[in-house]
Amino acid sequence: MIAVRKAHERGHANHGWLNSYHTFSFANYFDPDHMGFSVLRVINDDTVAPGAGFGTHGHRDMEIISYVLDGALEHKDSMGNGSAIRPGEVQRMSAGTGVTHSEYNGSDEDAVHFLQIWVLPDRSGHKPGYEQKAFSEQERQSQLRLLVSPDGRHGSLSMNQDAFLYGSLLADGESVTHAPAAGRKTYVHMARGQARLGEHELSAGDGVAIEGEREVTLTGKRGAEVLLFDLP
Repeated sequence: MIAVRKAHERGHANHGWLNSYHTFSFANYFDPDHMGFSVLRVINDDTVAPGAGFGTHGHRDMEIISYVLDGALEHKDSMGNGSAIRPGEVQRMSAGTGVTHSEYNGSDEDAVHFLQIWVLPDRSGHKPGYEQKAFSEQERQSQLRLLVSPDGRHGSLSMNQDAFLYGSLLADGESVTHAPAAGRKTYVHMARGQARLGEHELSAGDGVAIEGEREVTLTGKRGAEVLLFDLP
């Protein structure tokens, strides 16, 4: 089963300071047919205006991943972490028993474009945690680079779920193939550019839910930047 959801089919909310597209139901956008996929609960494609951001707010029992495409996103949280997340960097925050945080665009001129990703944890009550790491273009080019995993293998970040997040940059004609284990599911999100998956032509913002396929092959077109989730 390969189910493509085009970018224009997503939910949309424009708050002025925030322009957000929702792959799955979120906030005031509700679609019972798109409540998530396996343990993947949220992919929000967010653009934050200069000098704006998300004020301090709380979360519990969620693995929250931030992936910046353009600009710099400033982060502060109740665990004492403060950082700027830039393109090529990935941040994972485990909300666990409870955490508060804020995200802010400190630039007076440039917008921040990033993906906010939520993954359901394997259980409630984990200790809150935080990690951030940069992954160079070279290590993502023409290959599926493991970004987040259950145990931090191969230099990835870790999260409290049996799920894996890979990132790849694909030039025209370059291909990568993922072979999920039996019973596993795959979700592909096109962060930028274009790619082909089988007979399907994909563009930025498109998502693909995949079940029962032995292999998933993506071929790049026009500077593709792809996220691939291997899910239980």
